[in-house]
Amino acid sequence: MNLTRRRGAIAFFITLGVCLTALAVALNITWIHNNGRRLAIDLLGVLLFSILIAGVVLNTVFLVREIRRNERQDSFLNAVTHELKTPIASIRLYLDTLQRREVDDAQRQKFYTTMRSDTDRLLATVEQVLKAGELGQRERAGRSTRIDFYSLAKECIATALSRHHLPTDAITLAEVPGGVRLHVLGNIEDLRTAIANLLDNAVKYSPEGVHVSCRIAIEHYTWAVLSITDSGLGIAPRELKRIFKRFYRAASSDRVKIKGTGLGLFLVKTIARQHGGDVRAASEGLGEGSTMFLKLPLAIANGVSAESTDA
Repeated sequence: MNLTRRRGAIAFFITLGVCLTALAVALNITWIHNNGRRLAIDLLGVLLFSILIAGVVLNTVFLVREIRRNERQDSFLNAVTHELKTPIASIRLYLDTLQRREVDDAQRQKFYTTMRSDTDRLLATVEQVLKAGELGQRERAGRSTRIDFYSLAKECIATALSRHHLPTDAITLAEVPGGVRLHVLGNIEDLRTAIANLLDNAVKYSPEGVHVSCRIAIEHYTWAVLSITDSGLGIAPRELKRIFKRFYRAASSDRVKIKGTGLGLFLVKTIARQHGGDVRAASEGLGEGSTMFLKLPLAIANGVSAESTDA
């Protein structure tokens, strides 16, 4: 079902729900008017029609949600199919060229570099899908260790710079005031995935040039907050919460043809909550850039989080 047909279906079910609700209200008024002097029958009529109206409203809400869920799943399948097929087709093309034609060493190395990049892209997509499935099967983070949050963020930034072939000043990390070492308690692989996804998003949604600034701060004495600010496409106010839903793609993705599976920010939110934290987005609107805040409870000595101590 394409986008136009889905919107038509949503409009149809909303209109149908409104019409049925209006009809039920009209019948209810008629019932009361015809039985105005019989209180018991009036109350019974009001109760039955209220149940009928509630059923119509709930049914309409359910249908609209199902249509939107199917839309997100179709979008996810299309995106994953594209993300898998494109690098495979590219690798096959280069292999065919190497097999059928004589190429000089410089060109051969260029082909190898491109195929390596396509392989990394393919692997990243597969890992993201597998990670989403893995995290969905558990409620809390796995084995936890005490992690230097600043060092982890710095490591993720270095990886992002290398992966996207960016200069070192494209993504910067400010020093923590006072040189304080902030630690969090968690699964380092999961937190690495969360920070990497936030950085990848900041890079992908900055088509006019990557200028990303990161900083870590303490909030309310018990939280460590990593903020990642970019000067990219920005986020519409109505999408600030929706972007963390599974399979959801922001409208700006379609506008500039940015590919993705719609799982990255869902993974970040899942990981943050499994660690007792949260993630949120802020933006002044489209074209104004955006900031992501990853909030985690600070770890104090003996591997205990500050949040659990306060509780």
